[in-house]
Amino acid sequence: MVMPAKQAYLTVAVLFLINLLNYMDRYTLAGVLPRIKDAFKLDFEVAGLLQTVFIISYMSLAPVFGYLGDRYNRKIIMGTGILIWAGTTLATSFVAEGNEHVWLMLIIRGCVGIGEASYSTIAPTIIADMFADEQRTRMLAFFYFAIPVGSGLGYVAGSQIAAATNSWRWAFRITPGIAVILSGFCFFAITDPPRGHCETTNQGTDKYAVQATTWKADMKALIRNKTYVWSTIGFTCVAFTTGALAFWAPTFISASELAQGITSTKDTGLIFGAITCASGITGVLIGAESSRRFRNRIPYADAVICGVGLLGSAPFIYISLFLAEVSLPLVWVLIFIGEVLINLNWTPIADILLYTVPPARRSTAEAFQILFSHLFGDAGSPYLIGAIADAISTSKKPALQAFALKYALSITTFVCVLGGAGFLVASFSLVEDRKEAELQAGNNIKSQVENYIEDANDESNPII
Repeated sequence: MVMPAKQAYLTVAVLFLINLLNYMDRYTLAGVLPRIKDAFKLDFEVAGLLQTVFIISYMSLAPVFGYLGDRYNRKIIMGTGILIWAGTTLATSFVAEGNEHVWLMLIIRGCVGIGEASYSTIAPTIIADMFADEQRTRMLAFFYFAIPVGSGLGYVAGSQIAAATNSWRWAFRITPGIAVILSGFCFFAITDPPRGHCETTNQGTDKYAVQATTWKADMKALIRNKTYVWSTIGFTCVAFTTGALAFWAPTFISASELAQGITSTKDTGLIFGAITCASGITGVLIGAESSRRFRNRIPYADAVICGVGLLGSAPFIYISLFLAEVSLPLVWVLIFIGEVLINLNWTPIADILLYTVPPARRSTAEAFQILFSHLFGDAGSPYLIGAIADAISTSKKPALQAFALKYALSITTFVCVLGGAGFLVASFSLVEDRKEAELQAGNNIKSQVENYIEDANDESNPII
């Protein structure tokens, strides 16, 4: 760590809480989806579109915030984005029910993505500029705990608040107030360290800030970075799978319960949320610790961990889908194991990007990884699964709904295999790309030092 410990840890804590709230808000919709389907008279296809429009907005604006994040004050960008996100989430709860108002719900859900894009592209780069090596891995692991825990809490909070109030609306009225408070911490409490602060301090050149390069140069460099390209492909498959399962799995399991004659499904969201939290904590811990233990002995270990986790999750997810109408307790166990294996990815994939991309273009790299992974991942997967399910059956009978979703969701297991292969391919270029990133970061600082010395020695250009 290269700054006062108290301030650095406070910054990470605030970023963690914002990330936790971010994912709670994102998956609250899935927790109340059956109620919203009934309120707006939606089929599977249009219901999936509610998540798709959010992701499209989110991924489309990520490059804009990535560009800004590499050049301007990151605290102001994040804090403003959080306020937009809070306002649009609250607005969701005031949309009138009925199929004729679906268009307004879609527009507001799209606007929520504006706020979330401002935060997700920038927060990991702030952590990277405050910590290095194993400390960075630990802090990123802590930060990424928020994804599975927040997602699980989103299901639980959404479903339980809706059940307690007998209305889906109140599920969207809790998080905005908390978000406003956290935006205040973002403006006034956290630190925005100089870009590349860890790298410059380690080189003894901490008074020289890393200078941003042109957007064109950034894009050329990222396209030539094989590890970045292949790990982004792998992460896209993670996004496709988690987006589809997170949105549709509770609905699928509820339909399977009704098909078995279980009339009370109010605890489905609670159980699924608890499993998501527990599997997330377990997976992130195992992934981070595996990375820490093996990276020094096997330089490309991070990519292998991601690949093995994704490949290993496929059979557990596949089997769970076909046992849902036979043994629900076994299904919960299989889902837990499958989600643990998927969650191995979060810390290693973040670390891979941060140490294979120079500090000057990290926000841009984060932004385009978000754009690509969501464009071909969870932007379309909820809608695609819903459309396939409707193509199989449009019946309102629970047994036929479960049957349709079962075969539609089975696509995710094949996507897991493709993603695992992408990460394994990335392992072949990881070591070389990491060295190249370190060299570029060093050259960026070196050129500034040389320019400073030349100016100091040039009598015709005195330094005042």
